[in-house]
Amino acid sequence: MARLICSFLFLSIFLPAQNVNAQSIKIAVYGGVQSSPHSRITGKHSTSGAQYSELLGWEGKSFDAPIYYGIRTTFWRNDKLGYGAEFTHTKAYAPSNALENAGFDRLEFTDGHNIITFNINRRWELGEFKTYSLVGLGIAMPHVDALPSGGLHTFEYQYTGPAVRLAVGLSRKLNEDFSIFTEYQFTGSDNKVSLRNGGTLNTKLLTNALNVGVSYNF
Repeated sequence: MARLICSFLFLSIFLPAQNVNAQSIKIAVYGGVQSSPHSRITGKHSTSGAQYSELLGWEGKSFDAPIYYGIRTTFWRNDKLGYGAEFTHTKAYAPSNALENAGFDRLEFTDGHNIITFNINRRWELGEFKTYSLVGLGIAMPHVDALPSGGLHTFEYQYTGPAVRLAVGLSRKLNEDFSIFTEYQFTGSDNKVSLRNGGTLNTKLLTNALNVGVSYNF
């Protein structure tokens, strides 16, 4: 996880900073309340080779360790348009009452279901506030924690597929350097997970989040 975050920070801060025409670069950190609605898991069990299909109502548990959080860097070209990169540590727990039907003893993406995107940003003045929106495309790189019943435990980071991000928010300056903000954020990802000993798991994971954060402008 530490290497993943360090790589993100290098790409999102160092590379945009090479463009001397930048008006400003803003780094933001945030937390909040994140949920993950129902999605269907399908795949093949590694023990029996049997196919499975089960609708799961995922749980977010935003404040359970490791907590839900995000880091965003925005490279503002002017007062209205910018681009940048974002890392979000979302989470998804399969509820215990659905695990038996799916043939799992454990199924989580809790360290986390990591979403990394490159974003296009737009902002508007609203008196003392700024409103903004963003759209991002990127990848899902979750920590897979999956234990099929009678099978082997998969416990590792994997690249699982493409991801998309949408957000709208409101920010206010505290001083020349710092601002606070709140936002609604959506992420979606298409995940193809490899389980140990030849098993597979496929699912689309969606998240909805209400975030509160602070940003630093330089």
